[in-house]
Amino acid sequence: MLSLLKSKLIILPQLLSIVQERKIKGEKLVFTNGCFDVIHVGHLRYLEKAKKLGDFLVIGMNSDSSVRALKGKGRPFVPEMERAEILSALVFVDYIVIFSEMRPDNLIEHLKPDFHVKGGDYRKDDLPESALVEKYGGRVIILEHIPGKSTTCMAEEICRKFK
Repeated sequence: MLSLLKSKLIILPQLLSIVQERKIKGEKLVFTNGCFDVIHVGHLRYLEKAKKLGDFLVIGMNSDSSVRALKGKGRPFVPEMERAEILSALVFVDYIVIFSEMRPDNLIEHLKPDFHVKGGDYRKDDLPESALVEKYGGRVIILEHIPGKSTTCMAEEICRKFK
């Protein structure tokens, strides 16, 4: 498992070089981002669908500090290196880059993905990065929402069961 992590978890300068090479070959980059704190079937289904939109899938994964800033005290439940290791085990994930910002704008600006994909719990008009993606000619795609399949729902269910 760690060998997969080592081959898929990559820093931005290395990723930029790989992306450039693959785009020169005409390959389409699919990008998504998120916390992926407690990976569940909703994540799996949307990542698998995202990969089918292009040739390679890059995940921008929030660092522990940015998850804490976004989700609050007590988060993340799973440390960033463990989240990255789990994501790296998925065959449809090609690369993972950890970022510390609250939003993926910097990554999007550098990578210029052909497709920026989010799960169905988002609306394109509510994504601040939509304008950035469309400015350079990329497409924002919102995939189908899977009701009840979220980390928040899982955490609430666990709390209810063990009160």
